[in-house]
Amino acid sequence: MWKEDDNKLKKSFTFKDFKQAFAFMTEVAETVDEMDHHPFWTNTYNKVTFELNTHDAGDIVTEKDRKLAAAIDEIFEKTKK
Repeated sequence: MWKEDDNKLKKSFTFKDFKQAFAFMTEVAETVDEMDHHPFWTNTYNKVTFELNTHDAGDIVTEKDRKLAAAIDEIFEKTKK
């Protein structure tokens, strides 16, 4: 579940290994380019962490962030199988 904290939507995803985490990131990268809404994210081995907010709206959480979060969740469900 995404958590709203400090004007950001935050969530971490854990995978079985780095290769699976990287495949997830690759799919997310395509989606964020299509949406033209790029997240702050980090990757350490099998864990990918996101912080979403909309910079041009004053660094607050907007509907763009909620749509991206939903898309990321869908990609996660598909990738972890």
